[in-house]
Amino acid sequence: MQKRRTQGAIILDGEQARQPMADQALLDEQYQWSHGDPWRVLRIQSEFVEGFDAMKEVPSAVSVFGSARVKPGDPFYTVAEQLAGRLVERGFAVITGGGPGIMEAANKGAREAGGLSVGLGIELPHEQGINPYVDLGINFRYFFARKTMFLKYSRGFITMPGGFGTLDELFESLTLIQTGKVTQFPVVLFGRDHWQPLLDWVEGSLAGEGYISPDDLGLITVTDDVDEAVEAMGAPVPRGQA
Repeated sequence: MQKRRTQGAIILDGEQARQPMADQALLDEQYQWSHGDPWRVLRIQSEFVEGFDAMKEVPSAVSVFGSARVKPGDPFYTVAEQLAGRLVERGFAVITGGGPGIMEAANKGAREAGGLSVGLGIELPHEQGINPYVDLGINFRYFFARKTMFLKYSRGFITMPGGFGTLDELFESLTLIQTGKVTQFPVVLFGRDHWQPLLDWVEGSLAGEGYISPDDLGLITVTDDVDEAVEAMGAPVPRGQA
């Protein structure tokens, strides 16, 4: 039985849920891109317009990334709540992917601290939905539109343990910082034991073999300390003064 899922403002269930996801219809060669793509451009445009309009009043914010599979009671779930609460105390809004796990924990911590809790959801093959701790939620069809919102409306990223999606956000942000597309954009990896094997490979293989500059290693702060992670984000900057 096909699981229920959302597609923008639309809920699909049963046979209707067998329709391709928007990203899938755009990228997978089995679909009739030559007929659909000229019109799909308008839908992509509207997704950016809706996102910009919804986010335009969001104050200076930090995005927290991490696994959707982490359950309440897990140490990283608890730390994500604490991190978000401390970010709110510092004057930041908190943005996540809006789903369960570490995303839910960060949204919960932000709301309970009295701050703005933002969730940027994405259409997936199965129902995930926006978690109940989000104050401002937006569901996206296209990953690239969603990632633009993270980068445009965040002052920095705190990346906790996660899977491919977490790594995708991490390396895209590092690429944009490395190439000067975004500046003054701190990136924190939280959980030294989790991240150290990856950092060893980056240092030994990428920097060691000349694929990146040794200076690029300085783009990342690695810590197990909530205070250090929050301090690395700097101070909030009013919208329009960044």
